[in-house]
Parts: sequence; structure tokens; C-alpha cells
Amino acid sequence: MINRIQIIFLALICAIFTPFSVGAQERVLPQSNEQMQLSFSPLVKQVSPAVVNIYTSRTVTRSMRHPFLDDPFFGGFFGRQDFGGRMRQQVENSLGSGVIIEEDGLVVTNAHVIGGADEITVVLADGREFEAKLALEDSASDLALLRMDAKAEKLPFAALKPSEGLEVGDIVLAIGNPFGVGQTVTSGIVSAQGRSSLNINDFNFFIQTDAAINPGNSGGPLVALDGGVVGINTAIYSRDGGSLGIGFAIPSEMVASVVAAEKSGQSGGSGVVRPWLGITAQGVTSDIADSLGLPRPQGVLIAKLHSASPLAKAGLEVGDVVLSINGREIRDPSEMKFRMATVPLGQDAQLSYARKGKTSEVSVKAIAPPDEPPREEVTLKGRNPLGGAIIANLNPAVALELGLEDENEGGVVVMDAPRGSIAANVVRSGDILVEINTVKIQSSTEVQAALEKPTAIGWKIVFVRSGQTRQMIIR
Repeated sequence: MINRIQIIFLALICAIFTPFSVGAQERVLPQSNEQMQLSFSPLVKQVSPAVVNIYTSRTVTRSMRHPFLDDPFFGGFFGRQDFGGRMRQQVENSLGSGVIIEEDGLVVTNAHVIGGADEITVVLADGREFEAKLALEDSASDLALLRMDAKAEKLPFAALKPSEGLEVGDIVLAIGNPFGVGQTVTSGIVSAQGRSSLNINDFNFFIQTDAAINPGNSGGPLVALDGGVVGINTAIYSRDGGSLGIGFAIPSEMVASVVAAEKSGQSGGSGVVRPWLGITAQGVTSDIADSLGLPRPQGVLIAKLHSASPLAKAGLEVGDVVLSINGREIRDPSEMKFRMATVPLGQDAQLSYARKGKTSEVSVKAIAPPDEPPREEVTLKGRNPLGGAIIANLNPAVALELGLEDENEGGVVVMDAPRGSIAANVVRSGDILVEINTVKIQSSTEVQAALEKPTAIGWKIVFVRSGQTRQMIIR
């Protein structure tokens, strides 16, 4: 006799042969002994040839310390800590996974898998090896694209599939090369959609699954039951490095946006150029929902709004609550950032928002961060506390480069304080100059003149670092 648990499990297995659609689909129990013996094998045979191992190598230079430096007796005789130190080059190797998504050899993996690599080798499940070149590295999403030198050979591939059609409880497979033991397949369910309470990448919007994901699986595909790639496995929650049944995958919508950006040339030196919002938003709590007359906590509240923001140009104001983008309900700021990031530059997104109890809809254009006002970079000269620093007028494009908040508007920012310069002892990249020697700083061209007029007690410098105002007096 088949017990109740076996029947439930076999019903899930039966879904392999049920066509997957975005809408609801009929779930049926197995009706025969043949159906009760179904497995994931046909699906694995379909997808696994497109899953690859990625081997990378990079050369690093390290200082080799004299072994006696740390000796409690002999260490005192050496004086300087770098005595006897010499530089030595070493080759570091790493291993990860990836998946071919186009027949011409386009491979998707994680950016952290190939970070800093000098050489990249892609190995297929059938043992074939190919050299690969980095086509795009996007650290913000932790995704990278590789192009294989396939030499006209026929390559297997697995197509991307929208993850929006997944429901919590749907079966998925994770395929990769954990711990370098060889290609491995694990199964599980979608545990949650839109996980955002993490700090894995800049978007923090993930598919959560209990399919076992271990080190080495990074970059491998998360696969739906029709063979479509719905995500790229990127991280696990673990206390000891092993799988605890909590894994995270980057949704395929983000992968598709990276591929589209690479093909259209809309990528910069540090990755993909994505739509800029120019806002600071916060989640809507029960108290906020009550005060705004919302029926339940939903959407995100606009707390700050840059004057050049496309949302401001569309008519939104501080205090408005964004409810959805392109028909997708927004639950928190991370989801809003993710939804807009998947809209191609130049296209419009349909946005609904609530204001004073009324709901409205507007079109918001996806624009790149504006490089206005002109940055006007200046290298400060002279023997003063900021000598050698590179500064610029702060604008949205500069803010993005430095990882500053979107709503920062106006002011002068430190682009770099080169090692060895006087400024390196005082400021660092990202510091916003507010006042020098009692002079309010409005533009980069004013800074040099202000430094040449120290006060009676020396140089007085006021700047903002990580949202906090600091003041220094240097004699």
C-alpha cells in the first residue's frame, strides 16, 4: 500500500511532465504504476549538458615575510617589520559553475566566480574544454557573461525562463559542481520569492530554495520543471559552509537585463548602466499605512526625491507611496529597485502610486544617472591637508560611481585620496566637502582658493562621511 506521504511526493514528481505556464495549472495525482515511477532523469538529461564548470586562474603578488619576524626572541633583532620582506608572485585557482544560455557559447555565471581572473577555462559535461573571454562583469548584480571560443562546434544550451511564473512550493533543480566533486543535481522547492533581507548584491532580490546549494554551485542554474533557467544560484545561508536548505538564486529577469545590456552596448566600465531613480524610499509599516489611509501595509514611501529624478518629472512627490511597477506589486525598496533595474533604458515603466487616499498611474521613463552638473574634476595642489586629493562636483553619475545615496544633490565630493598624498591622512573617496576655513563649498573650483586661506588656528575642514558630519582642525 502507498501511504499518504508517498502519494503527495509522487504527485509533485508527476509535475515534471505537466507543461509549465505562468497561470494556474491543474495538479493531479499519479493514476498508474508507471506514473508512480517517474523521475527527474529526463529533465536532467535535457539541461545538464548546458551546465559547465568554470576554472579560473590569476596571478597575485604578495610580500613574503622573514620567518623569524614573528619569533618572540629573534623578532626584536629585526627592528622594522618589513625587514627581509620580498615580493613573490603566486597563481591562485578557483572553481565555479555556469550555464550556456545561447548556442553561440554565451555563458552566465556569478561575477565573484571570475573576479580578477587572468585565464578562464570552461569545461562541458562531456569533457570538452574551451577558453573563454569575459564579455561583461556586473558586480552590482553579481553576474558575469563569458563568451566561449567554440571554434564552430555545436554547443548545448538552456534557455532563460521568466521566474515570475514560479509559485512558492514549485519544484526546482539546482545543478552545479559543489566542492569540485563533479556535476551534481539537487532538487527542492521554491521556498520564497523576492527575498530582500540580505546583503549579497546591490539589489537584494532573490529566489529562495531548499535545493541543496554548496560552495562551487555558484553560477549554476536553478531550473524549472520544463527545463527553463529561472535563476542563477549565488549564495547559501550557512554557519559552517555547508548547505542548510536555505539557498538563494538571482532571478532570470535580472540575467536577461544583463544579457540585453551587453548586446546593446549599454554597459559601462564597472558593469551595466541601469535606470536611475533618484529617490530614498522606505517600507510601509502598519502605522504608516494607517496614517496614510492605506487598507494594508504595502508599497514604498518616498522619503526624499532628487530634483532630476524621473519620478519627480512624472509628478510624484515626497510622501507618495509607490504601489506597483508594470503591474507587479512592490513590497519594499529592494523590490522597487529590482523592478526598475530590469526596465531597458529609454523605455517607460507604468507606475501606480497612492496620494491622500487616491490611487493614480503614471509613465516613468528609465534614464541613466545624469552627469549634470558637470563634474569638473580638480586635483588639489600645495602643502595643505587636502593636497593631492582628486575632487569633483557631485552629481547622480558621480554618486553612482562612488556608491553614494541617490538623493545626494549638489556639493563637492572626494573622488580619490591617492596613497602617499597628504590628503590620504585626512579624507577618503566618497567624503563630501561642506566647509573649508569657514567658507561654504559650492563647487570644485572653490576648494583650492579656500585652502589657501587658513584660519588663525589652522585649517578647519567640515565634511560628511557615511551620512555623518565630521569636523577637523589641522594645525
